[in-house]
Amino acid sequence: MTTPVVCCDLDGVIWRGDEPIVPAVPAVAALRDAGARVAFLTNNSSMTVAQIVAKLGRMGVEASADDVLSSAQAAADTLARSLAPGARVLACAGPGVVEALEARGFVPVDRAPADAVVVGWHRTFDFDGLARASEAVREGARFVATNVDPTYPVPGGLLPGNGALVAAVATASGREPEVAGKPEVPTVALVRSRFGASGVMVGDRPSTDGALATALGWPFALVLSGVTSMDAVAGGEAIPDPAPRWVAADLGELVPELIASSFG
Repeated sequence: MTTPVVCCDLDGVIWRGDEPIVPAVPAVAALRDAGARVAFLTNNSSMTVAQIVAKLGRMGVEASADDVLSSAQAAADTLARSLAPGARVLACAGPGVVEALEARGFVPVDRAPADAVVVGWHRTFDFDGLARASEAVREGARFVATNVDPTYPVPGGLLPGNGALVAAVATASGREPEVAGKPEVPTVALVRSRFGASGVMVGDRPSTDGALATALGWPFALVLSGVTSMDAVAGGEAIPDPAPRWVAADLGELVPELIASSFG
């Protein structure tokens, strides 16, 4: 019998910034006790896989590197389809992107010349970084965005997401990026290669998590502990019409329903 897979987003599902969403921790344990494989898929490319595993551990959720997928990996996979190992890639991004590029044999750099530019969410984005990334794109570098989420949930509200950083580079370079993260084809391929053909996608953002579930042919479970609410706030999202099969306040409220349905 195939082990059912429940693939959870991180930001807005397991944590908000550096604070755990408290009901999520026992909910993950309950899914595992019921026989599910719990995996984690994030559009936030800022952290390395080891950093994600360590952060989950600090919050009481055990995980291994094999349980984690990120848009950084999807971006590196995207480049690997056309660039040879040794290519110079300007990483306008955090350590997660650098790690993923190195794993694919690329050479991360911080300025032109570059064969490609990858823009991922990071807190140190500034004018000089914008100037270097947009210059490389104007000079012909391939332009890849890990994701274009407009906002990022933290305790008390929302921060600008990677979509804001990508928009700045796109405006300054005059080019639109290829997008690698949820819900795009590179992430669909990454999920299928790691977790197989069937599962449930749990997320807080219908435009990415829900759209990925549709692309995978998986059921979508929406939690309202991140960017989506009954009445959308500026920078957030509303519950779609029609609503997904499951809508719950958080992962703790959702999991009994998932278990009762035998995970889809």
